[in-house]
Amino acid sequence: MNDYLDVLKNKIDSRLVNGSDLAYIGDAYYELWVRTYFLSLGITKPNELNKRAKAFVSAEAHASVIDKILTSFSEEERDVYTRGRNYHYRHKAKNASVNDYVKSSGFEAVVGYLYLNDKNDRLQEIMNQAVEILEGNTKNE
Repeated sequence: MNDYLDVLKNKIDSRLVNGSDLAYIGDAYYELWVRTYFLSLGITKPNELNKRAKAFVSAEAHASVIDKILTSFSEEERDVYTRGRNYHYRHKAKNASVNDYVKSSGFEAVVGYLYLNDKNDRLQEIMNQAVEILEGNTKNE
C-alpha cells in the first residue's frame, strides 16, 4: 500500500497545488494522526475517542497551535501557510470564526505540504508540538 501511495504522491507537484488542496490533504493526514495518537494512549471507547479528537481537530485548536508555532516555521513553511490561509475559500466556516478558519487552513496546508514532500521528521515535530500545546489547553479547562 505504501509503495502505491508513494507513486501517487510523486505525481503531485506540491509547488503547483493550491492552498485549499494542500489543506484538504493536510486535514486528512492530521485527523488520522490524531486518531492514531489517542488509540496509542489506550483510549478505545468510541465516545471518548470522538470527544478527545474533536478537541484536537477543530479550527479553534489549529489556530491555537499556529499562534504558538508560526515563528518556528522556515521561510518555505511560512509561504505554504500563507497560501493556505489566503486561498479564496467559497464556503464559510460552520463552527469557527473566520480568523480561526483561515489560520486552520494555513496550518493544514503546511501539514499537507510536508506530507506530500516526505518531510516526515519535520511533520512529526509539528505533530508533537500540536499535541503538547493542545494537551496543555485541555488540562487548563
